[in-house]
Formats: sequence, structure tokens, C-alpha cells
Amino acid sequence: MTDSIHIRAADPHDADAIHRFIAELAEFEKEPEAVEVTPAMLREQMERPDPPFECLIAEMGGRPAGFALYFTNYSTWRGRQGIYLEDVYVSPVHRRKGVARALFRRVAEIAVERGAGRLELSVLDWNKDAIRFYRALGAKPLDEWTTYRFTDGDLEAIVGG
Repeated sequence: MTDSIHIRAADPHDADAIHRFIAELAEFEKEPEAVEVTPAMLREQMERPDPPFECLIAEMGGRPAGFALYFTNYSTWRGRQGIYLEDVYVSPVHRRKGVARALFRRVAEIAVERGAGRLELSVLDWNKDAIRFYRALGAKPLDEWTTYRFTDGDLEAIVGG
């Protein structure tokens, strides 16, 4: 018999598990040194009255199997809030068991419950398995858009210049 999948909202006590998933994801994406967040930082942020993110934990057999971390964004054209799915990750031992699909279903339910205008995410162009998965769920690629990012020094240069 297979373990059933249970999806629940994460709480500050899940900070260690969330951090482990983030580190595993960074390793998978070939950037393990890029992780700056610590379990203590996650815990503190989750304890705030208005946390900067929300997170779901997928459990199998009562143990964390994966997570989905998201936050609210806003569409000026649609005049509605949306959800940006920053990360979804399932530990390798739990893959191909419906965990990612269950996480997506719950995030989609939350989006519908909140009247969100859209659910968005980014995926690395080399992650063909994830791209196939997202397309199978009905995701549409935004091929005409290019993502840009400003980080620490870039932001400081803008402010100082």
C-alpha cells in the first residue's frame, strides 16, 4: 500500500524542513552556494504578523516530502492579486508519486479561493521534466517575456548613482 499525501500549511516549526528543501533545490539547480537563508531567518519571517511568504508542506507517512513556497503579486492589467509560486520541490525519494501534483492542486485551490487572477512561476530552461509537468497541468509559457533581476550591488548602484 502506498502512503497517502497530506498537504498542510507550514508553520514556524517547519523552518528546518523548509530550509532542507531549499538547500536540496539549490543543489539540483547547481547553485548550492547561493543559499543565504537560514532556518532561523525562515522561522523569524514566518512568525511575523504579515509574513513575506506562505508555504505548504507535503507529507507522506507523516514526514515532509516536499514544499511549495509562494507569495502574493498583483496584475495591473487585470486589477487583481495573483500568486507567484517561487519554489516547488519534492525530495527525490518521493518523486513520481503525485506529491508535486498535490502541491499544485492546493496552490491552485488557494488561488481560486482568493479570487486570484493568475498563478505564475519561473522554470529553468534546461529543466525539461518540470516544463513537461507544468505544460501537462495547463501552464502557458510566456515566450515573449524575458526575466531580469537586480540584486544587492545592482540596487545599491541605482540608489547611489
